[in-house]
Amino acid sequence: MSRSGVAVADESLAAFNDLKLGKKYKFILFSLNDDKTQIIVKETSTDDSYDSFLEKLPENDCLYAVYDFEYEIPNEGKRSKIVFFTWSPDTAPIRAKMVYASSKDALRKSLNGVAADIQGTDFSEVSYDDVLEKVSRGFH
Repeated sequence: MSRSGVAVADESLAAFNDLKLGKKYKFILFSLNDDKTQIIVKETSTDDSYDSFLEKLPENDCLYAVYDFEYEIPNEGKRSKIVFFTWSPDTAPIRAKMVYASSKDALRKSLNGVAADIQGTDFSEVSYDDVLEKVSRGFH
């Protein structure tokens, strides 16, 4: 349970484990349910395109996301890291930003195996290159 009193729904943890262990999804979008008491799965996807993921981020609303980020290290091959996103655009309602900010830890702490955290308030902060730089630090 978070500071805001929001709990993580069992389906959210199950979907994350399907992504992490079963590689069933490429990404998962999480949102608060209508009465703002639980973090639920909004959508899952198997689409490998990072652009498809970015298209799912709403311009005027908050959400959380987990993305199985794959990248290549020269002479070492492909790597994969699970990235947790907190999406809170500047244009989202202030109340939504406050609830999502105060509820984030409940979800984030229950997701074991996340390699990086990205806070995005606009699309430049979640660009492929910015995320790649964050997940691949120490490999250049």
